[in-house]
Amino acid sequence: MILYCGTSNRGKLREFQLAGPQFDIRAIDAAPPEEHGSTFEETAREKALYYGARQSGYVFAVDSGLEVDALNGAPGVLSARFAGPSATDAENNALLLERLRGVDKRAARFVCVIALVRDGAFVRSFRGVVNGRIIDEARGAHGFGYDPLFYHEPFGCTFGEATDEQKMCVSHRGQALRAMFEFLAR
Repeated sequence: MILYCGTSNRGKLREFQLAGPQFDIRAIDAAPPEEHGSTFEETAREKALYYGARQSGYVFAVDSGLEVDALNGAPGVLSARFAGPSATDAENNALLLERLRGVDKRAARFVCVIALVRDGAFVRSFRGVVNGRIIDEARGAHGFGYDPLFYHEPFGCTFGEATDEQKMCVSHRGQALRAMFEFLAR
């Protein structure tokens, strides 16, 4: 089965393809939409409908990010733009560490919502969450985004130090993808 994915993020696309080898997951060649949602669910649905209007068949879009308890859930839906609209991963990570300076309790979670449409009509959404904590300095060269700062206790390392395969077994994206794949396999 072919699934079209609305993302320009090559790291995410690689994770999707790794998680679903039974599906032919292809990127949609379209400019990304502006994001207006105030929740992961709203934003994922808006993006899926946008991409679904440009591609027939099953299309999914993702919104994901990091929520830090000490920052009242920030960066949240602004995770990719935490340090500004054109911020790099390094700039977002630096701002996160700056905001957490002197904070001991650094519980955090990665959240992912996938919205699925078929022939332009919303079908349903799938949510995944993984808990961890933010450490003081980046560790590891794997992954992207906040992965090098996100310490996952069961692994005893950051997501940046874990392999892609390890991470997909427990990650927010892996959980949401598996739920979508199970739904589609019915």
